[in-house]
Amino acid sequence: MANPCEVEVLNNALSGIGVDEKSLVSILTKSQNEHKKSLRKGCSKFFLEDERQFERWNDSAIKSLKAEFKLFKDVVVLSLMHPWERDARLLKKALKKGPPHYNVIVEIACTRSSDQLLGARKAYHSLFDRSIEEDLASHVKGSERKLLVALVSAYRYEGPKVKEDAAKSEAKALLNAIKNNSGDHKKTAMEEDEVIWILTTRSKPHLKVVYEQYKKISAKTITEDLEVELLLKETVECLCTPQTYFTRVFETALREDAKEDAKKALTRLVATQEDVDLKGIAAKFEDKIKERVKGAYKDVLLGVLADDRK
Repeated sequence: MANPCEVEVLNNALSGIGVDEKSLVSILTKSQNEHKKSLRKGCSKFFLEDERQFERWNDSAIKSLKAEFKLFKDVVVLSLMHPWERDARLLKKALKKGPPHYNVIVEIACTRSSDQLLGARKAYHSLFDRSIEEDLASHVKGSERKLLVALVSAYRYEGPKVKEDAAKSEAKALLNAIKNNSGDHKKTAMEEDEVIWILTTRSKPHLKVVYEQYKKISAKTITEDLEVELLLKETVECLCTPQTYFTRVFETALREDAKEDAKKALTRLVATQEDVDLKGIAAKFEDKIKERVKGAYKDVLLGVLADDRK
Protein backbone atom coordinates (compact mmCIF):
# COMPACT_ATOMS: atom_id res chain seq x y z
CA MET A 1 0.00 0.00 0.00
CA ALA A 2 1.29 3.46 -0.87
CA ASN A 3 2.13 5.66 2.07
CA PRO A 4 0.89 9.29 2.21
CA CYS A 5 4.37 10.58 1.45
CA GLU A 6 4.51 8.64 -1.83
CA VAL A 7 1.07 9.91 -2.84
CA GLU A 8 2.14 13.47 -2.12
CA VAL A 9 5.35 13.02 -4.13
CA LEU A 10 3.39 11.57 -7.05
CA ASN A 11 0.81 14.37 -6.99
CA ASN A 12 3.58 16.97 -6.87
CA ALA A 13 5.48 15.27 -9.67
CA LEU A 14 2.42 15.47 -11.91
CA SER A 15 1.43 19.04 -10.98
CA GLY A 16 2.72 22.39 -12.20
CA ILE A 17 4.49 22.92 -15.51
CA GLY A 18 6.38 19.96 -16.92
CA VAL A 19 6.81 16.67 -15.05
CA ASP A 20 9.22 15.55 -12.31
CA GLU A 21 10.49 12.47 -14.15
CA LYS A 22 12.95 11.37 -11.44
CA SER A 23 10.29 11.16 -8.76
CA LEU A 24 8.00 9.24 -11.08
CA VAL A 25 10.69 6.72 -11.90
CA SER A 26 11.63 6.22 -8.25
CA ILE A 27 8.03 5.42 -7.30
CA LEU A 28 6.73 3.52 -10.31
CA THR A 29 9.69 1.18 -10.75
CA LYS A 30 9.14 -0.11 -7.20
CA SER A 31 5.36 -0.48 -7.51
CA GLN A 32 3.36 -3.71 -7.78
CA ASN A 33 -0.32 -3.85 -8.79
CA GLU A 34 -1.77 -3.37 -5.29
CA HIS A 35 0.66 -0.56 -4.62
CA LYS A 36 -0.32 1.16 -7.87
CA LYS A 37 -3.99 0.75 -6.97
CA SER A 38 -3.49 2.68 -3.74
CA LEU A 39 -1.54 5.31 -5.67
CA ARG A 40 -4.48 5.72 -8.03
CA LYS A 41 -6.84 6.22 -5.10
CA GLY A 42 -4.52 8.85 -3.70
CA CYS A 43 -4.30 10.71 -7.04
CA SER A 44 -7.97 11.56 -7.38
CA LYS A 45 -7.14 14.41 -9.72
CA PHE A 46 -6.02 11.90 -12.36
CA PHE A 47 -8.19 8.86 -11.57
CA LEU A 48 -11.93 8.53 -11.03
CA GLU A 49 -14.12 5.77 -9.69
CA ASP A 50 -17.39 5.46 -11.61
CA GLU A 51 -20.76 4.16 -10.42
CA ARG A 52 -19.55 0.59 -10.98
CA GLN A 53 -16.53 1.27 -8.75
CA PHE A 54 -14.28 0.99 -11.79
CA GLU A 55 -11.08 3.05 -11.58
CA ARG A 56 -10.39 4.95 -14.76
CA TRP A 57 -8.47 7.90 -16.12
CA ASN A 58 -9.86 11.39 -15.70
CA ASP A 59 -9.72 12.10 -19.44
CA SER A 60 -9.34 15.88 -19.19
CA ALA A 61 -6.60 15.65 -16.55
CA ILE A 62 -4.70 13.03 -18.54
CA LYS A 63 -4.94 15.13 -21.69
CA SER A 64 -3.34 17.99 -19.76
CA LEU A 65 -0.70 15.64 -18.35
CA LYS A 66 0.22 14.46 -21.85
CA ALA A 67 0.73 18.10 -22.83
CA GLU A 68 3.07 18.57 -19.85
CA PHE A 69 5.18 15.56 -20.90
CA LYS A 70 5.27 16.99 -24.43
CA LEU A 71 6.81 20.32 -23.35
CA PHE A 72 10.28 18.83 -22.95
CA LYS A 73 10.06 16.96 -26.26
CA ASP A 74 8.97 20.13 -28.05
CA VAL A 75 11.74 22.30 -26.62
CA VAL A 76 14.34 19.68 -27.59
CA VAL A 77 13.03 19.28 -31.14
CA LEU A 78 12.68 23.02 -31.74
CA SER A 79 16.14 23.69 -30.33
CA LEU A 80 17.84 21.07 -32.51
CA MET A 81 16.06 21.93 -35.75
CA HIS A 82 17.69 24.28 -38.27
CA PRO A 83 16.35 27.77 -37.41
CA TRP A 84 14.98 28.31 -40.91
CA GLU A 85 13.10 25.00 -40.94
CA ARG A 86 11.89 25.56 -37.38
CA ASP A 87 10.43 28.97 -38.22
CA ALA A 88 8.89 27.72 -41.48
CA ARG A 89 7.13 24.88 -39.65
CA LEU A 90 5.95 27.21 -36.89
CA LEU A 91 4.55 29.60 -39.51
CA LYS A 92 2.73 26.78 -41.27
CA LYS A 93 1.27 25.43 -38.03
CA ALA A 94 0.08 28.87 -36.89
CA LEU A 95 -1.56 29.52 -40.25
CA LYS A 96 -3.29 26.14 -40.14
CA LYS A 97 -4.63 26.74 -36.62
CA GLY A 98 -6.20 30.04 -37.61
CA PRO A 99 -6.70 33.55 -36.15
CA PRO A 100 -6.03 32.76 -32.46
CA HIS A 101 -2.50 31.72 -33.47
CA TYR A 102 -1.63 34.56 -35.86
CA ASN A 103 0.43 36.11 -33.06
CA VAL A 104 3.04 33.40 -33.75
CA ILE A 105 3.39 34.72 -37.31
CA VAL A 106 3.81 38.24 -35.93
CA GLU A 107 6.38 37.04 -33.38
CA ILE A 108 8.52 35.32 -36.01
CA ALA A 109 8.24 38.10 -38.60
CA CYS A 110 9.06 40.86 -36.11
CA THR A 111 11.72 39.35 -33.84
CA ARG A 112 13.96 37.80 -36.51
CA SER A 113 16.65 39.61 -38.45
CA SER A 114 16.05 40.30 -42.14
CA ASP A 115 18.31 37.41 -43.16
CA GLN A 116 16.71 35.02 -40.66
CA LEU A 117 13.24 35.83 -41.96
CA LEU A 118 14.40 35.44 -45.54
CA GLY A 119 15.86 32.05 -44.61
CA ALA A 120 12.54 30.96 -43.12
CA ARG A 121 10.78 31.96 -46.34
CA LYS A 122 13.27 29.90 -48.36
CA ALA A 123 12.76 26.92 -46.06
CA TYR A 124 8.99 27.26 -46.47
CA HIS A 125 9.48 26.96 -50.26
CA SER A 126 11.49 23.76 -49.83
CA LEU A 127 9.19 22.16 -47.28
CA PHE A 128 5.78 23.02 -48.74
CA ASP A 129 6.38 23.82 -52.45
CA ARG A 130 4.81 27.27 -52.16
CA SER A 131 5.48 30.57 -50.45
CA ILE A 132 4.28 31.70 -47.05
CA GLU A 133 3.03 34.88 -48.74
CA GLU A 134 0.66 33.01 -51.06
CA ASP A 135 -0.58 30.79 -48.22
CA LEU A 136 -1.30 33.85 -46.09
CA ALA A 137 -3.01 35.61 -48.99
CA SER A 138 -5.27 32.63 -49.67
CA HIS A 139 -6.16 31.74 -46.06
CA VAL A 140 -6.24 35.04 -44.14
CA LYS A 141 -9.01 37.57 -44.72
CA GLY A 142 -9.42 41.33 -44.38
CA SER A 143 -6.93 43.75 -42.88
CA GLU A 144 -5.08 40.93 -41.07
CA ARG A 145 -4.03 39.55 -44.45
CA LYS A 146 -2.56 42.89 -45.48
CA LEU A 147 -0.57 43.16 -42.25
CA LEU A 148 0.73 39.58 -42.13
CA VAL A 149 1.73 39.36 -45.81
CA ALA A 150 3.62 42.63 -45.51
CA LEU A 151 5.36 41.55 -42.29
CA VAL A 152 6.66 38.23 -43.61
CA SER A 153 7.72 39.88 -46.89
CA ALA A 154 9.78 42.57 -45.17
CA TYR A 155 13.53 42.85 -45.61
CA ARG A 156 14.36 45.74 -43.30
CA TYR A 157 17.39 47.97 -43.21
CA GLU A 158 19.39 46.95 -40.13
CA GLY A 159 21.84 49.81 -39.81
CA PRO A 160 21.83 52.40 -37.03
CA LYS A 161 20.80 55.48 -39.04
CA VAL A 162 17.43 57.02 -38.19
CA LYS A 163 15.72 60.04 -39.77
CA GLU A 164 14.42 61.98 -36.79
CA ASP A 165 12.11 64.24 -38.80
CA ALA A 166 10.55 61.27 -40.56
CA ALA A 167 10.12 59.48 -37.22
CA LYS A 168 8.30 62.49 -35.75
CA SER A 169 6.05 62.76 -38.81
CA GLU A 170 5.25 59.04 -38.72
CA ALA A 171 4.47 59.17 -34.99
CA LYS A 172 1.86 61.85 -35.76
CA ALA A 173 0.49 59.74 -38.61
CA LEU A 174 0.14 56.72 -36.32
CA LEU A 175 -1.55 58.84 -33.65
CA ASN A 176 -4.07 60.22 -36.16
CA ALA A 177 -4.82 56.74 -37.53
CA ILE A 178 -5.29 55.21 -34.09
CA LYS A 179 -7.32 58.08 -32.61
CA ASN A 180 -9.58 58.45 -35.65
CA ASN A 181 -11.02 54.92 -35.50
CA SER A 182 -14.33 56.14 -34.13
CA GLY A 183 -17.55 57.72 -35.33
CA ASP A 184 -20.11 56.62 -37.91
CA HIS A 185 -17.45 55.37 -40.33
CA LYS A 186 -15.26 53.55 -37.86
CA LYS A 187 -11.99 52.35 -39.35
CA THR A 188 -9.40 50.39 -37.40
CA ALA A 189 -5.74 51.36 -37.40
CA MET A 190 -4.94 48.05 -39.15
CA GLU A 191 -7.09 49.16 -42.08
CA GLU A 192 -4.96 52.28 -42.60
CA ASP A 193 -2.41 51.80 -45.39
CA GLU A 194 0.04 54.24 -43.82
CA VAL A 195 0.07 52.29 -40.55
CA ILE A 196 0.88 49.07 -42.41
CA TRP A 197 3.52 50.82 -44.50
CA ILE A 198 5.32 52.29 -41.48
CA LEU A 199 5.30 49.07 -39.41
CA THR A 200 6.33 46.75 -42.24
CA THR A 201 9.07 48.75 -44.00
CA ARG A 202 10.89 50.85 -41.44
CA SER A 203 13.95 49.57 -39.55
CA LYS A 204 13.60 48.55 -35.92
CA PRO A 205 15.85 51.40 -34.66
CA HIS A 206 13.68 53.83 -36.62
CA LEU A 207 10.46 52.34 -35.20
CA LYS A 208 11.80 52.61 -31.66
CA VAL A 209 12.27 56.34 -32.22
CA VAL A 210 8.74 56.54 -33.66
CA TYR A 211 7.54 54.78 -30.50
CA GLU A 212 9.26 57.36 -28.26
CA GLN A 213 7.98 60.27 -30.33
CA TYR A 214 4.44 58.90 -30.13
CA LYS A 215 4.71 58.79 -26.34
CA LYS A 216 5.76 62.45 -26.31
CA ILE A 217 2.76 63.68 -28.30
CA SER A 218 0.18 61.35 -26.78
CA ALA A 219 -0.87 60.70 -23.23
CA LYS A 220 -0.17 57.00 -23.79
CA THR A 221 2.21 54.66 -25.63
CA ILE A 222 1.23 53.16 -28.98
CA THR A 223 0.61 49.77 -27.37
CA GLU A 224 -1.66 51.29 -24.73
CA ASP A 225 -3.71 52.97 -27.46
CA LEU A 226 -3.91 49.68 -29.39
CA GLU A 227 -5.37 47.65 -26.51
CA VAL A 228 -8.41 46.62 -28.58
CA GLU A 229 -6.35 45.74 -31.67
CA LEU A 230 -4.35 42.89 -30.17
CA LEU A 231 -2.54 41.70 -33.31
CA LEU A 232 -1.36 45.20 -34.14
CA LYS A 233 -0.38 45.77 -30.51
CA GLU A 234 1.78 42.63 -30.54
CA THR A 235 3.34 43.76 -33.82
CA VAL A 236 4.41 47.03 -32.23
CA GLU A 237 5.65 45.28 -29.08
CA CYS A 238 7.77 42.76 -30.99
CA LEU A 239 9.29 45.51 -33.14
CA CYS A 240 9.72 48.30 -30.60
CA THR A 241 9.69 46.79 -27.09
CA PRO A 242 10.39 43.03 -27.50
CA GLN A 243 11.35 42.66 -23.83
CA THR A 244 7.80 43.68 -22.89
CA TYR A 245 6.41 41.00 -25.18
CA PHE A 246 8.81 38.32 -23.91
CA THR A 247 8.06 39.22 -20.30
CA ARG A 248 4.34 38.81 -20.88
CA VAL A 249 4.91 35.38 -22.42
CA PHE A 250 6.77 34.29 -19.26
CA GLU A 251 4.19 35.82 -16.92
CA THR A 252 1.25 34.18 -18.70
CA ALA A 253 2.91 30.75 -18.91
CA LEU A 254 3.98 30.67 -15.25
CA ARG A 255 0.56 31.43 -13.77
CA GLU A 256 -1.08 28.67 -11.79
CA ASP A 257 -4.04 28.66 -14.21
CA ALA A 258 -1.87 28.87 -17.35
CA LYS A 259 -3.43 27.46 -20.51
CA GLU A 260 -1.69 24.96 -22.79
CA ASP A 261 -1.12 27.58 -25.52
CA ALA A 262 0.61 29.87 -23.01
CA LYS A 263 3.02 27.08 -22.03
CA LYS A 264 3.68 26.34 -25.70
CA ALA A 265 4.50 30.00 -26.23
CA LEU A 266 7.10 29.82 -23.46
CA THR A 267 8.59 26.68 -25.03
CA ARG A 268 8.74 28.41 -28.42
CA LEU A 269 10.36 31.49 -26.92
CA VAL A 270 13.06 29.56 -25.08
CA ALA A 271 13.85 27.39 -28.12
CA THR A 272 13.90 30.15 -30.74
CA GLN A 273 15.26 33.30 -29.15
CA GLU A 274 18.88 32.23 -28.82
CA ASP A 275 20.06 35.59 -30.19
CA VAL A 276 17.96 37.65 -27.79
CA ASP A 277 19.20 39.10 -24.52
CA LEU A 278 16.97 37.61 -21.82
CA LYS A 279 19.02 38.79 -18.82
CA GLY A 280 16.27 40.90 -17.28
CA ILE A 281 13.71 38.15 -17.74
CA ALA A 282 16.07 35.59 -16.23
CA ALA A 283 16.47 37.62 -13.05
CA LYS A 284 12.75 38.29 -12.76
CA PHE A 285 11.45 34.76 -13.34
CA GLU A 286 14.12 32.39 -12.04
CA ASP A 287 12.42 31.86 -8.67
CA LYS A 288 9.02 31.41 -10.30
CA ILE A 289 10.44 28.79 -12.68
CA LYS A 290 11.97 26.88 -9.77
CA GLU A 291 8.63 26.98 -7.96
CA ARG A 292 6.26 26.15 -10.83
CA VAL A 293 8.23 24.08 -13.36
CA LYS A 294 9.21 20.41 -13.00
CA GLY A 295 11.85 17.98 -14.19
CA ALA A 296 13.88 18.12 -17.39
CA TYR A 297 11.78 20.96 -18.76
CA LYS A 298 12.74 23.10 -15.75
CA ASP A 299 16.40 22.21 -16.29
CA VAL A 300 16.18 23.42 -19.89
CA LEU A 301 14.55 26.73 -18.95
CA LEU A 302 17.03 27.46 -16.17
CA GLY A 303 19.92 26.36 -18.35
CA VAL A 304 18.96 28.67 -21.20
CA LEU A 305 18.44 31.62 -18.89
CA ALA A 306 21.65 30.94 -16.96
CA ASP A 307 23.60 30.74 -20.22
CA ASP A 308 22.03 34.01 -21.33
CA ARG A 309 23.27 35.74 -18.16
CA LYS A 310 26.92 34.93 -18.89
